[in-house]
Amino acid sequence: MRISAVETYVLKLPAEAAYLGALADGSPPARGYAVRPPYRSLYSDRYETLLVRVVAEDGTAGWGEALAPVAPEVPAQVIDLLLAPVLIGSDALSPRPNWTMLRELMRERGHLVGHQADALAAVDIALWDLAGRLTGRRVVDLLGGAFREQVPTYVSGLPRPDDAGRAELAERWAADGATSVKLHLGNGVAADLATIDAVRSAAPGLRLAVDAHWAYSVDDALRLADGLAERGCWFLEAPLAPEDLTGHAELVSRARLPVAVGETLRSRFEFAQWLAARGLRIAQPDVARTGITEAVTVGELCSAQHVPVAPHHSVGLGISLAAGLHLSASIADLTAFEYQPTSVAVGERILAGPLAVEPHSMSLPTGPGLGVEIDAEAVAALAKES
Repeated sequence: MRISAVETYVLKLPAEAAYLGALADGSPPARGYAVRPPYRSLYSDRYETLLVRVVAEDGTAGWGEALAPVAPEVPAQVIDLLLAPVLIGSDALSPRPNWTMLRELMRERGHLVGHQADALAAVDIALWDLAGRLTGRRVVDLLGGAFREQVPTYVSGLPRPDDAGRAELAERWAADGATSVKLHLGNGVAADLATIDAVRSAAPGLRLAVDAHWAYSVDDALRLADGLAERGCWFLEAPLAPEDLTGHAELVSRARLPVAVGETLRSRFEFAQWLAARGLRIAQPDVARTGITEAVTVGELCSAQHVPVAPHHSVGLGISLAAGLHLSASIADLTAFEYQPTSVAVGERILAGPLAVEPHSMSLPTGPGLGVEIDAEAVAALAKES
C-alpha cells in the first residue's frame, strides 16, 4: 500500500480565553502576535496549529499535528514543498523508515530543529495513525503495547491574572477531582512563592509544580527551587534560558526538587546531550514537536538514565492530544501527562467525538491508529476561516 497524497491545513481558532489567559492587568491580549512580559516569546491571541492528512492508495487517511502556536504557515510550506513530494509513493505501512528518510533531507543543513522539526513531527504522527488504521491496530500496540490504559494527568495553568483568582481556580479544580496542578509563573522569586502560598492555602491537597517559562538566572532559580522545596512542591520546569545546558546541570545538582526540561528539544540527539550532562530530572518531550518515532526513542534514552518522563502538551488540538496519550501509555516510567483544559476544549472542534478526559486522568483511545475520528469537513471549514 503506497502513499498517494499529503494535505496540510493551517488553523487559527478563536476561543473565549487566550492561552495563559488575560494579561497581568486583567486586559485581553493584543490581536495577532505579541510578547507577554515577563516572557520573551511571541504568543498568539488564537489557538494556532498545523494539521496534516496523509492518504493511502485505498483512500485510508492518517492525521497528524504540529505544535505550531505561531505562524503555522511556515511548517505547512515545509511539508508542501520539501516533505510531501518525497513521501508520495512510499510504503504506507513503514512509519519509521519514512521518518528516517524525511529526517535526512535537511539534516546536514542543521534542520533537525525549528520549523523543519515541527513539520516532521506532524507528518510522523500522521504516518503512525495511517499505519494503525490500515492494520486495524492502535498506535500504542504498534509500539509494543500499553503499560496503562488510564493515563495520569496534571492540570496545567491557572490562567488568572492575580493570586486570588488563581487560588479560587485551584480550589475549583480540587473539588472537581484534580490531584496535581502546574502554575505558569516566572514573575520573580518572591511573587512566585507568594502565588504558591495562596494556592496552597486554598487547595492544600493539591500537588503543585511551577513552570518558570525560562525567566530566571541560575542564582534566582536556586532561590526559587529552595522556596518550592521548603513548601513540598513537585517540580520546577523551564527555569533558565533554554539553551543553557551548563546552567541547568548546575541547578539540577544543587536543587532540592526535580528540574523538568524538554518542550524545546526536538530530537534524540538533543535529549541525549541533556541526559549525559544531567541537565534535567524529569524529561518533557512534546510529541507534536518530536513526532511519535522520536518521542518513543527519547523515552528509551530516559529509561537508560533512570529519568522519568512527563510528556508536554500545550496549545495542540485533539490530534496531538491523542498522540500524547499513546506516547504516555507506551512509556514505562511515566510521571504524568500535561492537561491543558482550554486547549482540550478548543481541540474538540476538529473531532467527531470528545476524548475521555478527567482532571486527574485520561482514558487511552480504543480505536485503530490514534483512536480519534477527525471531522474532515470541520477541518476544511476552519482552515478557510483562518
